[in-house]
Amino acid sequence: MTRPPFAPLLTLGVIGLLLGSAPALALEGDASAPIEVEADRLDLDDRAGTAVYTGDVDIRQGSMQLTGARVEIRRNDQGQLTRATATGERAYIEQKPAPDEPLVRGWGRTIVYHVAERRIELIDRAELHQGGDTFDGGYLEYFLDRRVVQARSDAEGVEERQRVRMTLEPEQQDGQ
Repeated sequence: MTRPPFAPLLTLGVIGLLLGSAPALALEGDASAPIEVEADRLDLDDRAGTAVYTGDVDIRQGSMQLTGARVEIRRNDQGQLTRATATGERAYIEQKPAPDEPLVRGWGRTIVYHVAERRIELIDRAELHQGGDTFDGGYLEYFLDRRVVQARSDAEGVEERQRVRMTLEPEQQDGQ
């Protein structure tokens, strides 16, 4: 059985999306877990370097999940994943950083994962949960390697100003 010509894009796109954050933000077993993609439609343009999934898209691998009404995966001329964009009323991304750490979950009308920068943008009705800590606003930016969050009430793509709110859980002291 021969593989279709677009198989490298699909493989690079999905694996790059899901494993691009593996060293800093993934369970060790995520890399070897099967990749599952569900959608109503796939439009693939190998020359342009794009794969567009539409219709209740759900991409999973290990502890990683990315969902949206539409997910577009882009690659550069070298075949490397450069960006994944999920859109929908409440696009969603989650991953468990390590066995002893809580799940990191994010929502927004648009989620953009910039692979080279290892940065996630949550745009419009943005929300990020890290354990008991929560961040809300019009725009949230999360840097995977540094685990840094930047929040703004408005930005390009935000329909109306949305005040920044955060709730931080105090760290538990030893013996308490």
